[in-house]
Amino acid sequence: MGGSFAGLSRLNLNSASSLAGTRHRAVARSHSRDDMNSSNNKPLLCPSAQPDMEEARVLGVVGGAPGEPALAYLNEHLGVSDELLASTAPAKPTQVFRFAARCQEKACCHFDGKNCNLASRIVQILPAVTEALPACLIRAECRWYQQEGGAACMRCPQVVTETYNPPQDYRHAALGDLRNKLADGQQDKATL
Repeated sequence: MGGSFAGLSRLNLNSASSLAGTRHRAVARSHSRDDMNSSNNKPLLCPSAQPDMEEARVLGVVGGAPGEPALAYLNEHLGVSDELLASTAPAKPTQVFRFAARCQEKACCHFDGKNCNLASRIVQILPAVTEALPACLIRAECRWYQQEGGAACMRCPQVVTETYNPPQDYRHAALGDLRNKLADGQQDKATL
């Protein structure tokens, strides 16, 4: 990740160096039990959103080695702007950043009306990549955390929004039953 991105030079990133041994990746989008976080009545956030979603913000910067991504979490809020998105060119913003945004609930293919099936699959299929909860600005409002607790957080740093040629377990965690609905050619790219 050479060069600096607009708005990031002033931010401190939390280290993702403890993830050097990560052997799996996860693609994600998130959801949970309630429409609102019961502790503060704010809408829950998806920790792997698209940059054009409502209330989108940067959650972290994707780093790590090829095949072993590691998210470096931001430790102050950074909203999405046209300038920020353009700063990633020629890469796609979702290849450089991971975004959080308001959970889309029933508009999302992973939401079953009550829970985020993606969060469930990530916890069931992918290994934890950290022993402690990562420093995260959205935990109190995170749909994955509200639904799956710390187990989701311990897998979250390996989650990337877009990847190509994912391993079978990664593809299964990302797509679940949706993979049966996709043509084989579309399964080589997992974007959620």
